[in-house]
Amino acid sequence: MTNDIVVHVIDDDAAVRDSLAFLLETADLNVCTYESAIGFLATPDRAVGCIITDVRMPEMTGMELARRLHEAGSREPVIIITGHADLHLAIEAIQAGVADFIEKPFDDELLLASIRRVVAKAGEAALVEVERREIAARFDSLSGRERDVLKGLVEGRANKVIAYDLNISPRTVEVYRANLMSKMQAGSLSELVRMTLTLQSSA
Repeated sequence: MTNDIVVHVIDDDAAVRDSLAFLLETADLNVCTYESAIGFLATPDRAVGCIITDVRMPEMTGMELARRLHEAGSREPVIIITGHADLHLAIEAIQAGVADFIEKPFDDELLLASIRRVVAKAGEAALVEVERREIAARFDSLSGRERDVLKGLVEGRANKVIAYDLNISPRTVEVYRANLMSKMQAGSLSELVRMTLTLQSSA
């Protein structure tokens, strides 16, 4: 749920911080405020959430913060707010992994809608990542020969063809196939293919 997350507001202007905090709290969102990106990064045990930051700040800009988080593998959505937007800045924001880019002045509902959207998207991405890790763990449990058979199955080859290519009997291929289906927890060949493609797309 959106109202269960923490929205981290980072802006060196106290009036802007207070204004945003009031808006978000009125919308029943949990809010933490910071006067600098450095202060935000230095906060111990901070809750994972959505980040709203101004693009122009001393010491570390909002864009630099977004880039640092992105390079560190953070999946926290970052919303950049700026009063000086241009195409170059928008492109830079996308490259830095920014989830949304909002120009000042903005409508309150626009910001709230953006938060709901990026949080929902981040939640979906987190679920996908959990699934990918589970599939990877199952794949790691396969023996080398089981992986060979899996590769043949995903490529659409029949058991007899796989047996010929691996220089083993079709019956042995069937045994390997049954074992890898069990280890991958796949209920069907199509599900097995989907799992394999999920791993390949994240490689």
